[in-house]
Amino acid sequence: MRSVSIVIPAYNEERRLPATLDRVHSYAASQGWAFSEVLVVDDGSRDGTPQVVERMAASHPGLRLLRNPGNKGKGYSVKHGMLEAKGDWVLFSDADLSAPIEEIQKLFEAVERETAAVAIGSRALNRKLIAVHQSVLREYAGRFFNLTVRILTGLNFWDTQCGFKLFRRDAAQAVFQRLLLERFGFDVEALFIARLHGFKTVEVAVRWSHADGTKVSMWRDSMDMFLDLLRVRIFQRMGRYD
Repeated sequence: MRSVSIVIPAYNEERRLPATLDRVHSYAASQGWAFSEVLVVDDGSRDGTPQVVERMAASHPGLRLLRNPGNKGKGYSVKHGMLEAKGDWVLFSDADLSAPIEEIQKLFEAVERETAAVAIGSRALNRKLIAVHQSVLREYAGRFFNLTVRILTGLNFWDTQCGFKLFRRDAAQAVFQRLLLERFGFDVEALFIARLHGFKTVEVAVRWSHADGTKVSMWRDSMDMFLDLLRVRIFQRMGRYD
């Protein structure tokens, strides 16, 4: 039987979290897993995010709140949760459930079929599965970014940024203890480290819907993500991922 941890990074998510945690809890309970836990990593929220989690923990067994030392970034939050997770498999998912939690089954089927250590949700493999699209500008910017990822890093994936990724626990520990990027470029870095250390990764088409309220700035964060691709290469040459 599976042992599963689900990591949800959260910054000012008090409105979305109740529905998200209810849905994740109900799904996990329906699967009959040997063990499951949900780790919400609060990234220095200024609203009632931590209070929501603490209140719901009383009726949601396995729900835990982790706190960052201030607002550190999504990459830092995911790293924090992945390294604290106790399950044999660890999924990180966005708080808005843009990829429905039920899609984890596709990731499990893929790692079992391909004998892989990592499975990543993808919007690009089958765009017919996208129920609600981002703006045209954001969608084409994302395509251009992923093309740049392939050129600069050699990663052979069409969508590195979908916030729905499953790691076997040993892979999660090996990858995220080496993670250096703290903001939105961390997905590429994590996949790059996984490849360097021989963890087979498969890309899986998942259902996805854009949700309003993205924390990613179209210009500032996007430019920083492109710079992160260069940082990954520099860190590799410095031996930081050894």
